[in-house]
Amino acid sequence: MSESATGRVSLREIFVVFLTAGAISFGGGVVGYLREYIVHGKGWLDDDDFLDALEISETLPGLNSVNMSVIIGDRMRGVAGAVAAVAGLLLPGMIFVMTLGVLWDAQRHNPYIRLILTGVAAAAVGLLLTVTLQLGHKQFARFPDVVFISVTFAAVSVFNFSLITVFLTIGPLAVWYYRPRAHAAENEHYFRHLRERFHSHRAHWRH
Repeated sequence: MSESATGRVSLREIFVVFLTAGAISFGGGVVGYLREYIVHGKGWLDDDDFLDALEISETLPGLNSVNMSVIIGDRMRGVAGAVAAVAGLLLPGMIFVMTLGVLWDAQRHNPYIRLILTGVAAAAVGLLLTVTLQLGHKQFARFPDVVFISVTFAAVSVFNFSLITVFLTIGPLAVWYYRPRAHAAENEHYFRHLRERFHSHRAHWRH
């Protein structure tokens, strides 16, 4: 994004965009809405920049959506932009939660309410999956990335390792592999050899 584009973004516009995303992102799909508005709607960031912000947000404590609001808002208009983005994102949720908190006690056993919330959660999962595939298509196309993704998924979902354990083990390995290095070709050759062996075994299993 150019500096001229940054200068044209008003604090009000930042606030409204994040307010809209925060108001309609039921079920935790806020990242998908932020991408739709910021990348496709406003063109403030491209997919690579948005993915960079998401990656940084994932490594920081706190909610990813709030972290992203700070990063993107700061990039648009500095500290004031970060404040406007966070305020816009959190304000709808605060109002809805306080309102629903009053009504929930009387309706908590209503089966229709539970069915509605289940449907919202399913839609949010689908939205997050869509965003993951759209943003991560480059990673899914490279064999080393697929290895790291698969190992992380298996460690968390299959073997039930804690997130902090996975983060402190697989994370440094990934950083080490992608570090600037003189022997990049050697590692690439190693992964290419693994990929060829995998395809060879898969062809053997088919027969």
